Amino acid sequence: MKKREKFGSRLGFILISAGCAIGLGNVWRFPYIAGQYGGAAFVLIYLLFLLILGLPIMVMEFAVGRASQQSAARSFHVLEPKGTKWHLYSYGAMLGNYMLMAFYTTVGGWMLSYFYKTARGEFSGLSPDQVGGVFSDMLGNPLYLIFWMCLTVLISFAVCSRGLKNGVEKVNKVMMLALLAIMIILVFRSVTLEGAGEGLTFYLKPDFSKLYEAEGGLFETIFAAMGQAFFTLSLGIGALAIFGSYIGKERSLTGEAISITILDTFVALMSGFIIFPAAAAFGVDAGQGPSLIFITLPNIFNQMAGGRLWGSLFFVFMSFAALSTIIAVFENIISFGMDLWGWSRKKTIVFNLIFILLISMPCILGFNVLSSISLPHIGDIQSIEDFIVSNNLLPLGSMVYLLFCTSRRGWGWKNFLQEADSGEGLKFPKWLRIYVSYILPAIVFFIFIMGYVLKFSA
Repeated sequence: MKKREKFGSRLGFILISAGCAIGLGNVWRFPYIAGQYGGAAFVLIYLLFLLILGLPIMVMEFAVGRASQQSAARSFHVLEPKGTKWHLYSYGAMLGNYMLMAFYTTVGGWMLSYFYKTARGEFSGLSPDQVGGVFSDMLGNPLYLIFWMCLTVLISFAVCSRGLKNGVEKVNKVMMLALLAIMIILVFRSVTLEGAGEGLTFYLKPDFSKLYEAEGGLFETIFAAMGQAFFTLSLGIGALAIFGSYIGKERSLTGEAISITILDTFVALMSGFIIFPAAAAFGVDAGQGPSLIFITLPNIFNQMAGGRLWGSLFFVFMSFAALSTIIAVFENIISFGMDLWGWSRKKTIVFNLIFILLISMPCILGFNVLSSISLPHIGDIQSIEDFIVSNNLLPLGSMVYLLFCTSRRGWGWKNFLQEADSGEGLKFPKWLRIYVSYILPAIVFFIFIMGYVLKFSA
């Protein structure tokens, strides 16, 4: 059997795994969800749920990957007891990665496009309505969207084509460190704007009365924090398990998962320090969806001294956040063909390059040519694809990992604990067995059910 590639350094593993988790859910969704549900009080609840929901499942994904030395396409085959059918979920994991990329590559293209537009000064001198028109015109032009999606896919596969150490690890290190540096610069600029204090107060001073202001009251706010904490790490589809298969047993997995979660959370929290002070300084609502990034913020940069520079830096930051996730998931997708059929990296990349370009087309056409296609309570094609991944494959897949690592009919608690605790560093708490075996699966199932309730009762 061909020897499996390994990371060149521990830092590489942490930055790439964090890069997979750090995506648009951190720098796009987190600030507007926090703005929508009460600011600082919501952030505290989110951090609690990140610790008790996301962290244990991340350790389990890493453990399954490291013990099997395979991607999600083969890891259950290697570890499951004879006669069991856990390996059937490998199809769900593979579907989740492909479905995620079917729309994520398009949004990554938006970020690259807006960096180009901002750097060229296309927004300079435009009225707020005209800035909004730029976004609408972009969505209505399929050829334009296809160009930027293709560029995103080609850049990402080009990185993966250089291999794990020389491509994925090396480029992600540079990109993640640049992302963090740009973020610190943007935070400094945002918090020093005149009038930024109100945004900082909203973000840093908890007002628990705001938790009741959502339409569904406290329950809806708590569920939103629970969902954001759960979905931000992209758990349940083996997107992180692959990186477990690339590391040795020198370090325990709980400590590594904590480092990755801290980095992921740091980026999400710093995104709030960019957006809330700027929104307050210019009197705009931070609790918006896509329009916050593509309409509101370009208008803010237009009003800001040196706005063209700050806007360009912001969209470089957003592009790096998107590309870090795409490259990491592409590496996972490439490993499927290599693990299942023994294909070379080159052959797997050529196949997946064509396949990803094809499956990304419905999302793009859903904004224009196929805009009439929509499902009640869900929305357009992109929303349908996101619903399949976020509301179904992520929670159900996370339940599979939880049960597989704790059930006697699966890999089992003893095997999981031995793998997770191998190496130096923090050990997985043994006293959490009842919690991760029974309570946490029930919470994840609750998230799955409530996702449907809230979606279809709206």
